[in-house]
Amino acid sequence: MTDIDGLLLIPHLRVQNANAISGPLSWGFPSPTAFLGFAHALERKLRDDWEVQFTGVAIVCHRFDPLTTQPNRRRHQVFNLMRHPVRAGYKKWQDKDAALIEEGRAHMEISLLLETEGDFDDEPDEFLEMVSETVQGMRLAGGSILPMRDSTNRPVWQPWWDDESDNLEAFRKLRRRLLPGFALVHRPDLLAERLDELREQNPDANALDALIDLSALHVEPATDEQGQAHWQYHRPPGWIVPLPIGYSGLSELYPPGQVAHARDGETPFRFVESLYSLGQWISPHRIHHPGHLMWRYQTDEPNGLYLCANDYATTLNKE
Repeated sequence: MTDIDGLLLIPHLRVQNANAISGPLSWGFPSPTAFLGFAHALERKLRDDWEVQFTGVAIVCHRFDPLTTQPNRRRHQVFNLMRHPVRAGYKKWQDKDAALIEEGRAHMEISLLLETEGDFDDEPDEFLEMVSETVQGMRLAGGSILPMRDSTNRPVWQPWWDDESDNLEAFRKLRRRLLPGFALVHRPDLLAERLDELREQNPDANALDALIDLSALHVEPATDEQGQAHWQYHRPPGWIVPLPIGYSGLSELYPPGQVAHARDGETPFRFVESLYSLGQWISPHRIHHPGHLMWRYQTDEPNGLYLCANDYATTLNKE
């Protein structure tokens, strides 16, 4: 983080009806791609008035309420589906129920901490006011951002200096604004460890087997000292979750305009599929450097990889 000029905190954003379908294999909290995309869209909207660039995003969740229902006498949950409009038909006698819209939605409250390149020390109030106004007119993960409750939830600008000790002290004060909440980090090290354990039992095990094993709740029978049987519940330590982290190319990179019906006719196009890894929710008070929380773009175009990278696991091993 030596090249940044400061940290921009956007605290306690309330998002209504965000997309809860995080990937083709999972549901729940949105993928990091949604938040990096939000930061990129915010950067483009601010560029007309400010020379600003966001190089990393830290994601902290304070509240997450999926819009689900538990059917009577069943344990599983289903999404609350909607009809728009409720009735279809252009004549009264032709009215009938409209089709259900297959979608998953959730309400959430989050804070974003952005690595920022750009000096705003001379006009911080003007910059923060522009950020606040711009954010209110945007969408995040497909959801609508609700108005800020009071002035305590306004964006905060923290300059980043040459003195590392001063920076860490400033981050400790800024970190309090992220509590209570949980920060999302990347844990590919746990996935690799579990894969090695599975391959000791089954040499044909792959990374998907390890991901499913770590995401599952294992219920196994056991016998105590008195010979009575009971059930044991096993889950890995920590709050770990399957996490879509980007995309892998399925085709070559086509020139702009060559693929019909593409959304953008001025950008090269490639067919892709989602990539999964393992994420973990941790309390921000355990983080001593903001760089450990940051998600950044990582692109390997020759191999067709477009990823969201977080180096928390790397720094953890060094410590």
